[in-house]
Amino acid sequence: MHTLRFFLFIGLLGLHGLLAGCAAVGRLPTLEPGEYQLFTTNDPALATMAGQKSTFYVEQARDSLTFLSPPTQAGPLRRFSYAVHPGKHVVLLDRQFDLDVFTIPFKARPPRGPVPVQLNTNFNAALYFGRRLDFYHINGHKLLDGHQVPQIRTVGLGYGVFTGLGSTIVNPDVTGQQSRVAEYEGFVVHAGAAAIYDARIFNLGLAVGFDQLLGPDGRHWLYQRKPWFGVLFGLDLN
Repeated sequence: MHTLRFFLFIGLLGLHGLLAGCAAVGRLPTLEPGEYQLFTTNDPALATMAGQKSTFYVEQARDSLTFLSPPTQAGPLRRFSYAVHPGKHVVLLDRQFDLDVFTIPFKARPPRGPVPVQLNTNFNAALYFGRRLDFYHINGHKLLDGHQVPQIRTVGLGYGVFTGLGSTIVNPDVTGQQSRVAEYEGFVVHAGAAAIYDARIFNLGLAVGFDQLLGPDGRHWLYQRKPWFGVLFGLDLN
């Protein structure tokens, strides 16, 4: 399990590095107002103003951020502004639950018995539910005319579970010569876990799951409830 988590993490980091050079990926013109966690900053002044409180309602006003902390039993309402500067940055974190529909372009099945590694490219769809983490890296950027504007980069990561429907080729080779039909496309129900990368334009994930072949050949199928590895893909239409 630790090895699988390591490879999923490395895969997501590599994908983020590949996409980081695209201007349309991971860039926002403004920060949406809402509740964020102050994840980290390299500015001691902001750390001092925030104190021990880590969650704020944050709004962007031109080149500054307004932090609002609702009153609690521990203290009154707090409100302060922070102007972004070149060389200084703040990283905000937004946590939420995520519900998405994905396709599975391919499944890689490990070798089973006499059958080598298989690559299944049949139709597969999945309903995904999980935890989503959106990181917003905000720093100041100085233009050629001397004006300063905030620069916002974002990356979304997630983890969760999925279930869905799909199909697979069934023939005597994958049923131990027990199939009565030379070859047909069988109906499967699949489930598993995935790690998701959100590039704002599209979502991509690495998945591990298992299939349940429906029908009389299910009990003979070599891959019945055996793990496979694959990719989840979906477009962001919001």
